[in-house]
Amino acid sequence: MSLRFALMIVPVDADDEREDYASTFTVVDASAPALSVGELSTQRGDGVFESIGVIDGHAQELEPHVRRLEHSALLCDLPAPNHEQWRQAIAVAASACPPGEAVIKLILSRGVEHGPTPTAWVTAAVAADFTSVRKDGVRVVTLDRGYDLGAGERAPWLLLGAKTLSYAVNMAALREAKRRGADDAIFVTNDGFVLEAPTASLILRSGDRFVTTAPSAGILHGTTQLSVYEHLSAQGFSCDYAGIRTSELLAADAAWLVSSVRLAAPITAVDGSPIPVDPQLTADINRYLLSPR
Repeated sequence: MSLRFALMIVPVDADDEREDYASTFTVVDASAPALSVGELSTQRGDGVFESIGVIDGHAQELEPHVRRLEHSALLCDLPAPNHEQWRQAIAVAASACPPGEAVIKLILSRGVEHGPTPTAWVTAAVAADFTSVRKDGVRVVTLDRGYDLGAGERAPWLLLGAKTLSYAVNMAALREAKRRGADDAIFVTNDGFVLEAPTASLILRSGDRFVTTAPSAGILHGTTQLSVYEHLSAQGFSCDYAGIRTSELLAADAAWLVSSVRLAAPITAVDGSPIPVDPQLTADINRYLLSPR
């Protein structure tokens, strides 16, 4: 996935109400160095980000992503993003995307150490081809996250509900999944509850009821999961948030990992044990997720 476009942003106050923020954007060479060696995003992962799926130049779920960027910034004590400035930056990046599927990334970091302002930029790239994954699914393994279900509320400084640039643990989990012969991982608590995947939300089906882990468990509230729930609710299904026992994974009638770019990937096996797959519903969900939203 190579970058096609990069836009550096001079962040403005959240209460700045100008109509046009074009003067705060600078298009830069996506293949050239652009950050200082003192940048805290690279030195410490001290920042937040969002990945937005783009379909034929349309940025999907724009508002939920901007709101979640704001939420992550709040949790990390970063200045509140100016919503309109980021909306306009996303529009500029989306216009640079070719037909088909692409991905826009929003990055907001604390900037250079002891510097006066945060650093912010937006990038755009052609998305990887997830056609086969959406159809054939993924095998997952469960990995102990190392804390109990109440850790997120008890220790907010762990930033468990923020989408931060500190992704080393997530990437290590994916490598461990590969070592175990799986495609992806699902984090679980040490007291037996399901959390989320390293880069996706989990949705389970039991009859006509769909359930995902409650955000209070210290997980990232998925924008794609919210879209899927909206779609399923419109069809009369029950969509809930709850604490999910690890044992419920194998008892599910179907399960999916959902994210902004991969979309809905059916889970075919958990820790080597197969689980049912619903190809028709999976195709329906992905058709919806590929439609403008």
